[in-house]
Amino acid sequence: MQLNQLRDKPGATKERTRVGRGPGSGKGKTAGRGHKGQKSRTGVSIRGFEGGQMPIYRRLPKRGFNVLNPKEFAVINVGRLQKIIDDGRLDASKPVDGAALEAAGMVRPRRDGIRLLASGELKAKLAITVDHASAAAIAAVEKAGGSVTIIARAAAKPKKAAKTTKKTAESGEGSE
Repeated sequence: MQLNQLRDKPGATKERTRVGRGPGSGKGKTAGRGHKGQKSRTGVSIRGFEGGQMPIYRRLPKRGFNVLNPKEFAVINVGRLQKIIDDGRLDASKPVDGAALEAAGMVRPRRDGIRLLASGELKAKLAITVDHASAAAIAAVEKAGGSVTIIARAAAKPKKAAKTTKKTAESGEGSE
């Protein structure tokens, strides 16, 4: 059997209904859209319209604050770190940073940083550099004899100072 001889079993695929192709097709004339009205026309999209009553997305309360551009951290638990050290994908004697974790297949590139969390148990002595670490994760690494270095990211741009207007000579200051 070759790839060019593969076929679906008879009846496995169904042809789409071609509407508006005459009365004999069963979907001719109005093409299943009924008569008149907004929904019988083309280009109509009235999603969320509930016949004039208040739509559900306006009835339900909105909660919290949604950040427009949230930071996406690659999350790593100390238990997973120990697992990849045991598997031989990561060398505990060398410093562990983003590049080493990428090479080991732990994180994907193009994230906003790496966050270390304390789930699991760590036995290996590590010198790890991450963007953020929980207090429990730092304690777990230090308990195993390692150290955690947290990278200080560049702070957000400072807000511009309000513009001040200079007094002119016309205001009467300093001119006699």
